Amino acid sequence: MELKMKYQYTNFIYPYIVEEKKYNKYLLKLLKNKSCEIEFFEREKDINLYKYFLPNIRKFMFCDFSFNKNKIEKFKKMDLELQSTILSKYPCAIFNYKLNENLQGKVEREDGIFFKINEIQIICFNTGICFIVFKTHIENSNSFEDVIDFNYKFKDINLNEDNYDKIKIQTDSFENMKNINEIINTIIQKNNYNEKLDIETQKFLCYTYTCIEQENWNQNNNFNEIKNEFYKYSNILPSNFNVITENIKTDEILKNKFAKVGITKTSTALLTSGVDTFNYTKLPYIFENQYFYTYILELYKKIYLKKIFLKFKGRNIENTRKEFIEFTKSIWTQEITNDVQGNEFINKWNKVLELNKDYDNLRNNYNLLYKEANIEKNSKINKVILIILIISLILNIINFWMLFIF
Repeated sequence: MELKMKYQYTNFIYPYIVEEKKYNKYLLKLLKNKSCEIEFFEREKDINLYKYFLPNIRKFMFCDFSFNKNKIEKFKKMDLELQSTILSKYPCAIFNYKLNENLQGKVEREDGIFFKINEIQIICFNTGICFIVFKTHIENSNSFEDVIDFNYKFKDINLNEDNYDKIKIQTDSFENMKNINEIINTIIQKNNYNEKLDIETQKFLCYTYTCIEQENWNQNNNFNEIKNEFYKYSNILPSNFNVITENIKTDEILKNKFAKVGITKTSTALLTSGVDTFNYTKLPYIFENQYFYTYILELYKKIYLKKIFLKFKGRNIENTRKEFIEFTKSIWTQEITNDVQGNEFINKWNKVLELNKDYDNLRNNYNLLYKEANIEKNSKINKVILIILIISLILNIINFWMLFIF
């Protein structure tokens, strides 16, 4: 059965690290880039985001909610160095990257999957953890199979069409797909932190939404008839992948009979049916905004825990201890939202990304390193005391000898 889609988009996420001591200069680099523009979130304009996040997390992710229009105008009139200094004090800054119209290319063949990049977003945290987000959707096709193949292919950053049989990707935004890599290299700060933190640099993380036509999934045609396609979609596999498992798990996060979620360590996929108008009107917006920024926050926690662990291994225990405590108080123990379904997503991401496991492992290793450091410290003190005692003994012997002689 060929599945037809009613609505679709995919966000491809690329995490990268900026050195903390160079974070201010990195923000200045973005501000100087004519393609980058700081995004301001305003309470009236972004009321749904404002209401969704609880105050402490809202302040962490969207501190510019405190900016009114006058404050925004004053900020824009400041010189770029001052802007970067101000932004570096905030926990998070978000930029939009504007595509260069000169990159518009002509399409010569008609056998490909056409797509459009709606927006490129750069999300930066002042700990140096950053994300590039390519927001895309397929054009000139209503085939769900094309969505599956597009996600499968685009997730590879170094695209090579020879590796993908009969899957062609084309765009009216770029002459060729190498421009995607060029944009990434233009935005990121090159260093070896991604490798040190074991962050994947060859594949995007996928965050994807598709609503299929109601005739494919309704009261009479149940989900079991399309579960194999869902498996390929949620695991970012090609459409010709042979599904051999009968045990295909879905997450009933949305409490919606016609909405299924699949979450892996590298993807979050939501598949819905057009039988419910909510699935192609309001839900796509909620998923792309409230839930998406929640996902970014969970990814941030994952990478930050790795970053702290690496610092502990460097034996910079005291300063790292303060960072760990601050992270625990300001992020780890904070509730994110009162939204029931939002918390269902959080719990699932937490489980799949193994955040609790990472946190406990970090805490246990810290306790061990702290004890070792104290043992080393006490050992050094004991050695100093021993040396002092030996010197004192030698001096006493010399004094005694001098008294005996004279």
